[in-house]
Amino acid sequence: MADHKEEKAVEQDVEQEQQQEAETQDEAVTEVIDADEQVEAGETDRDTLQAELDKVKQEKDDVYQRVLRIQAEFDNYKKRTQKEKEADRKYKSEDIVKELLPVMDNFERALQVEVTDETKNFAEGITMVYRQLKDALANHGVEEIESVGKPFDPTIHHAVMQEEDEEAEPETVIEELQKGYYLKDRVIRPAMVKVNK
Repeated sequence: MADHKEEKAVEQDVEQEQQQEAETQDEAVTEVIDADEQVEAGETDRDTLQAELDKVKQEKDDVYQRVLRIQAEFDNYKKRTQKEKEADRKYKSEDIVKELLPVMDNFERALQVEVTDETKNFAEGITMVYRQLKDALANHGVEEIESVGKPFDPTIHHAVMQEEDEEAEPETVIEELQKGYYLKDRVIRPAMVKVNK
């Protein structure tokens, strides 16, 4: 009977050890499952965080591109306004020059009148005023357009007549009826000319 008790005690010990071992395995399995769930949750959190990070990066790139476009537009605006200011300064006298050109024409007509002893002093005075006006216009960048003997150019000449002249080249200006003028590099009045056929 003592053997039987010992066997029973051994069996109970074995059962307890098996039960403890089973509980340990169950705990290990539970820990593994918990760990897997945590990893999956971590991966889900990582995926969510990565998606949010990608979204923020995309928004940053969009804002950066927008800033670059705005900066380029502003630079273009500054350049355009600078060019407009330079053009305004360069051609600021255009309106007054256009008003003075008929005065120049009248002076030139007055100087074509035959000078007599009686009108000699008057003609000299008109010549001096004409030269002074011409010099003042030249100081502001006004130049005469050379026409006679030059090939006809519709950008600087206004043809009002055609005539056949065998001594002149075809399509050349043979007579200037009214002077044309440049203001710096811009034609402010084309020359009125007669052109050879």
